[in-house]
Amino acid sequence: MVRPKGASTVTPRSVDLQRRSRSVWREYAEALIIAVLLALTIRTFVVQAFVIPSGSMLPTLRIGDYLLVNKLVYLFRPIRRGDIVVFKFPQDETRDFIKRVVGLPGETLEIRDRQVFIDGKPLHEPYAVYSEPPLLRSPTPYHLAPMVIPPGHLFMMGDNRDNSLDSRSWGLLKESKVVGEASMIYFSVRRADIPSGALLSRILYATFHPSLMRWDRIGHLLR
Repeated sequence: MVRPKGASTVTPRSVDLQRRSRSVWREYAEALIIAVLLALTIRTFVVQAFVIPSGSMLPTLRIGDYLLVNKLVYLFRPIRRGDIVVFKFPQDETRDFIKRVVGLPGETLEIRDRQVFIDGKPLHEPYAVYSEPPLLRSPTPYHLAPMVIPPGHLFMMGDNRDNSLDSRSWGLLKESKVVGEASMIYFSVRRADIPSGALLSRILYATFHPSLMRWDRIGHLLR
């Protein structure tokens, strides 16, 4: 058999290799698309990452703590007192806030000289701290007349009671504004001002600067 001059040689083996190559790239592309869709689904409906930018929840949460927030938990149980939740700030819903649930729907809440009362009984709050000297404290946030929390609303407070913008200032939170419950610290750095950018780049930066890491906080479960 004589091939025409200049004709390329195509063998069954080369055709098979080309098909396999296209198949491999197709599998990679499909896997990547599935991974992206899965990540978006998880972020939207299951769990989302947040970083703590302020000290309003000290000492429970520190500036530079990175949290995983469970967005499904309240489909299976009601919001409970003591839960640490992320929510849309009522005065600017483009901002996410994080506070602790102190008062629940139907309860009568009162604050007298820093002590929170629920239905007339003092609330035990081992997580709450007051860091400002007595002479610098404003009496307004530490006294609140008895109020009945209506259905579908929550009374939120930061653990750092002297430095927290919470329900004492902006009022009650609608339960529908709750994003989810903060469940775990998965990463923590001593400074929040590490270079901006993708989360992975920030983690790598902190990893190569060990003095920035708070190793003892990584994996800490929140209660």
